[in-house]
Amino acid sequence: MQQSERNLDRFLAWLRSEGPEAALQYLNSGVPHRYSAIYRFEGELLRNVALHDKRRQMRPQFLIAVPFKQSFCQFVRRDQVFRTEDSASDERLAGHPYRGVVVSYHSAPVLNDQGALWGTMSHFDMGRQPLPEPEFDLLREAALALGSFVAHLVE
Repeated sequence: MQQSERNLDRFLAWLRSEGPEAALQYLNSGVPHRYSAIYRFEGELLRNVALHDKRRQMRPQFLIAVPFKQSFCQFVRRDQVFRTEDSASDERLAGHPYRGVVVSYHSAPVLNDQGALWGTMSHFDMGRQPLPEPEFDLLREAALALGSFVAHLVE
């Protein structure tokens, strides 16, 4: 598939016909990141509800539920989006326990039908990865469009 063909309508078609995992795979196919994921806020935790891994390995235990205060998703809640290509050199993350562990992280908020913050949609990697602006725009659009589907997302 050519880069110019990647768009929100195709993401939604995958989401409707094949489900969130296939839609994440579609998003992930246009980026260098190993993982693309959907997390929901659940009290003091972030719960993974969908994950695509380019290596097609089992979901690692540490990605199933992440303490909110140790997540990068907390910055999405605070700032509406969060992006870092290299967390090890990102001064905003000084003192953060995952600085330099999850190295590349690009995330946008997922809102529910009422417009309340429900969770996040992210591309991330344990290595440094750039994210072109058109791909970040697609991630944000997809995260916003996901709102009407979140009631159906279950772990």
